[in-house]
Amino acid sequence: MPEFLFANGWTTHQARAAMMLDANVANLNTGSFGPLPKAVFERVTELRRRLAEEPMDFLVRQGGPQLWQSRQKLAGFLGADPYRLVFTPNVSSAINIVASGLTLAGPGEVLLTDHEYGAMHWCWERATQRQGLTLRTFPLPVTAEDPAEIVAAFRKAMNERTRLLFFSHVLSPTGLVLPAKEICAETRKRGIMTLIDGAHAPALVPLELDRLECDFYTGNCHKWLLAPTGSGFLYLGKGNEERLQSMHVSWGYRPNRRQLDVVDEWGTTPRLRFFEFEGFRDPCAWIAVKTAVEFQEQLGFERIRARNAELVAHLRGRLGEIPQLQPITPVHPLLHGFMTAYRLPAGVMGLEWQRLLWDRHRIELAFPERPGFWIARVSTHFYNTVDEIDLLARALGEMVV
Repeated sequence: MPEFLFANGWTTHQARAAMMLDANVANLNTGSFGPLPKAVFERVTELRRRLAEEPMDFLVRQGGPQLWQSRQKLAGFLGADPYRLVFTPNVSSAINIVASGLTLAGPGEVLLTDHEYGAMHWCWERATQRQGLTLRTFPLPVTAEDPAEIVAAFRKAMNERTRLLFFSHVLSPTGLVLPAKEICAETRKRGIMTLIDGAHAPALVPLELDRLECDFYTGNCHKWLLAPTGSGFLYLGKGNEERLQSMHVSWGYRPNRRQLDVVDEWGTTPRLRFFEFEGFRDPCAWIAVKTAVEFQEQLGFERIRARNAELVAHLRGRLGEIPQLQPITPVHPLLHGFMTAYRLPAGVMGLEWQRLLWDRHRIELAFPERPGFWIARVSTHFYNTVDEIDLLARALGEMVV
């Protein structure tokens, strides 16, 4: 097989060497937390050094222009308008901004799938109780092999009481990629608002947020985009700029309404500062997002996807040799990314397997729990190797005996 080359001419070995990785660990868990490229680590460290040396100069003079440049870079990558892109520490924070700041007409319901992140389910429990609404979940056809089957399940679940639909673009337990654009088209027909949990989506699936036409979209940058911890975003869909109240009352609380979308010295606008400003905070992770996007641009996002597709194919082939592991991530190209999940044998405790893999082999893997069974979820990013996948296959093969 010819050597795989990225857009900048790097081999897979060179791309891996550009990452901050523990050489003794097989990190197959980007779906939880991505390691940093060395360039990103050096950039965020440089920023934090300047913040430590001269905080006033950094926060008041230097940081603002750099933050706006980072916002523009991320917006371009997401196919979004930077004037509607709010930086947040993570997806959970972004979703809470919407759940706490959005008023929905009652009586009615908020609709969720049965595969949403547990903490976000709690978030909507509180929000619906506070507003006198009901919370309803419906089952997803997770074994579907056709996007139309998933859209049909969403269509069937909606009714005249549904005020807001909340769903994950990429399901955390199984890696199933939902047809978000088609789902949003169904909600618009019915006047239902949409909030998408895109925790895993940036750099895992191509995004064009302005064409998605959802009301709100949230995402993490610390997973597949490999940006520093503490970098996420909330995107305000067109027409939703005035629908939310801020969670915090600080100096952004009373924006200049005559200049809502004028870039200010803080690297934001009065509209965005309304949500972002919680009192002074460390903005270095947000500023370093620009470097994270640039790093993967150099490799070429299409080349990264091609390399990741190779790794997924190899993983499916190797773990397919273990009949006790049941694959549950669809093979349809529109329904999966680079997280591949397997149902564990009955009676197996995922946390025990996670401990054994770490103690015996220094393999980092996620084991989500579902009602009645556990899942092994394997994340394969460009910096992973065939040897790491082979090591995992041998280790799991020994454990199922």
